[in-house]
Amino acid sequence: MTIDHEASRAEHAEHTEHAPPEAWDALAAGYSEHVAPGEQSLSAAALSLVGLAPGETFLDVAAGPGGLGLAAARLGATVLATDWAPQMVAQFERRARAEGLTNVHAQVMDAHDLDLENDRFDVTGSQFGVMLVPDQPLALREMVRVTRPGGRVLLIAYGSPAEFDALQLFVAALQTVAPGFEGIPDPLPLDFQVSDPDVLRERLGAAGLRDVEVDTTQQERLELSTGQEVWDWMVFSNPITTTILDAVGVSEDDRARMRRELDRMVRDRASTAGVAVLTAPLNIGWGSKAPTGG
Repeated sequence: MTIDHEASRAEHAEHTEHAPPEAWDALAAGYSEHVAPGEQSLSAAALSLVGLAPGETFLDVAAGPGGLGLAAARLGATVLATDWAPQMVAQFERRARAEGLTNVHAQVMDAHDLDLENDRFDVTGSQFGVMLVPDQPLALREMVRVTRPGGRVLLIAYGSPAEFDALQLFVAALQTVAPGFEGIPDPLPLDFQVSDPDVLRERLGAAGLRDVEVDTTQQERLELSTGQEVWDWMVFSNPITTTILDAVGVSEDDRARMRRELDRMVRDRASTAGVAVLTAPLNIGWGSKAPTGG
C-alpha cells in the first residue's frame, strides 16, 4: 500500500489548527482525572506485547498525564516521558510523585522533533498520542531514531470510529439538539489516521521498523454509570470535542440536554449493577529497529 503523506497532511490541515499545546494544557487536569486512570490496564497489556523488562530504558512520546510511562515505571523500567503541552507534563509528574515512582522523569518536547540523541532507548512508545499528531510519519521516524538498534517501537491507536461506543453515543446525543450535524467528518480527524491497521503497518515499516505486527483483537473498555461520566470522558479526552460543540453552536442549555440524553442511553445499556461497558477498537502496532548493519 502506498500512502501520499503530503496529501494526507493537506487534507487534515484544518483539524490540526484546533489542538495547539495550549488546548491540551486546558484539558490536562480533566484528562488526568477523568481519562488517564482508565488507560492503565491497557498500558500494561501493550507493554507486555513488546516485552518491556525491568532495567530497560523507555521513552513515552506524547505521553499526556499518564499513558505508557507510568505503567513502564511500575514494571521497573527507567522512563522519560515527553509531551508538547507543559501542563500535561506537570500532571504526569504529579501522578508519578503520588505513586512514589523515582525511576521516571518528564520533559516538554514535540513528538515531531525529539531533542534526544540517536539510539538511546530500549523501547519507545506512544498511547493515544502520536496517533493524532499532524505529521505522523515524521514523528514515527523520530521514535525510531532515538531507539537503539534491536530495540522496539510501540504505537497504540484507535480503530474504526464506527465501533467507538462513547463517540457514537456522544454523536447521537449531539444530533438530538443539532439534527443537522452529520457525524464524523470525511476525511476522518487526525485521531483516526491509522484506524485502518494496514495503514498503521505501512507507516511503521516506512519509519524504519522490521518484523512489524499489528494487533486488532484488543479493546479499550470504559465502565461508566452516568451520562455525566461519558460527557467528562469525551470533553477532557480531546480538544476537538469542545471545538465541535462551539462550531455547531450548542448552547449551555443544549449541552445540559445532551447530558440528560447520555444519561438515558447509559441507563439503557447498563447492567443490573448500573454500569455500562463502552468499548472502542484498538490497533496496537510494534516492530524492531534493525541492528547496525542489519
